[in-house]
Amino acid sequence: MEIVRELPLDQILLGDAARTMRMLPPASVHCVFADPPYNLQLRGELRRPDDSLVDGVDDDWDRFTDFAAYDAFTREWLTECRRLLRKDGTIWVIGSYHNIFRIGAILQDLGFWILNDVIWRKSNPMPNFRGRRFTNAHETLIWAARGQDSRYRFNYQAMKSLNDDLQMRSDWLIPLCTGAERLKNEHGLKLHPTQKPEALLHRILLASTMQDDIVLDPFLGSGTSAAVARRLQRHYIGIERHPAYVEAALGRVRRVRPVPEGGLATTATRRDIPRVAFGSLVERGLIAPGTVLTDRMRRVSAVVAADGSIRAGAVQGSIHKVGAAVQNAPSCNGWTFWHTDGPDGLLPIDRLRDPALFPPEPEI
Repeated sequence: MEIVRELPLDQILLGDAARTMRMLPPASVHCVFADPPYNLQLRGELRRPDDSLVDGVDDDWDRFTDFAAYDAFTREWLTECRRLLRKDGTIWVIGSYHNIFRIGAILQDLGFWILNDVIWRKSNPMPNFRGRRFTNAHETLIWAARGQDSRYRFNYQAMKSLNDDLQMRSDWLIPLCTGAERLKNEHGLKLHPTQKPEALLHRILLASTMQDDIVLDPFLGSGTSAAVARRLQRHYIGIERHPAYVEAALGRVRRVRPVPEGGLATTATRRDIPRVAFGSLVERGLIAPGTVLTDRMRRVSAVVAADGSIRAGAVQGSIHKVGAAVQNAPSCNGWTFWHTDGPDGLLPIDRLRDPALFPPEPEI
């Protein structure tokens, strides 16, 4: 008997990451953001030999790492992430020098395709009190597609707009989470030692997801990814094993007000334009056979044929071939070169590739 599993959209689940992910259906999420523990902490918090809690990273942490156990733990939850990602989905994993290189190797072993490593440079890092090392002022993010053949989403123009119309680089200067954003417990102390700033998650989700996409966070912690996903009108699924963190994250997400519909639009990229044949426009009656196409300055013209080819004088072929021929150029993007008359004057035929008319093929 087949078990039908429903997707718990916009919910925070209490439980172990890998075990809970096994309950979710395959190929069901668009993006994963993971901030895994530095060390395998299945038996409680990481403690020093004198039983004092390790809050942060120091030399003692280095000495008591069980690499084999940590690698097995990492492989287990990353395997589930890959099962849950859609074919064109991506994953973001953040870590420090203690664990990120081991995670990167396992990502590659499992078939993920690394796209970028991004350095989150902290403008206000914690100082190195012992003075025995450099101040650890950054963390590393690995951004990877599910596989080498994934047609992953990257909102290039949105990132460029976010960066004052300059290409977004792979080093991000963002301050640590402080002030009112930092969640506190009943004693006024920080609730979670590694709470990530919302600015960091805003950039990650804006770069690699769209409205209504599903974002999974298997180590939700204080709920930053869920809060930002809700604000940007993405769906979220959070998994967290500490009840106190789950309670805090639930309250935090309830207080979030989603961005109004008009504030969600991001600048489209060429990759967002459907890949359709010019003949499809003719078949659907969007351009009738016999229509005259011209360049923007009306210097040359061509006539549309019933088979989707166009003719200019003695030259007949695709919109690209004929466009190149009339310009005596080696190549041409016919979609932007050729124009047709519309109610408001000449329009490029590219405008007829409306995504609503040519929806993407369903993922398999």
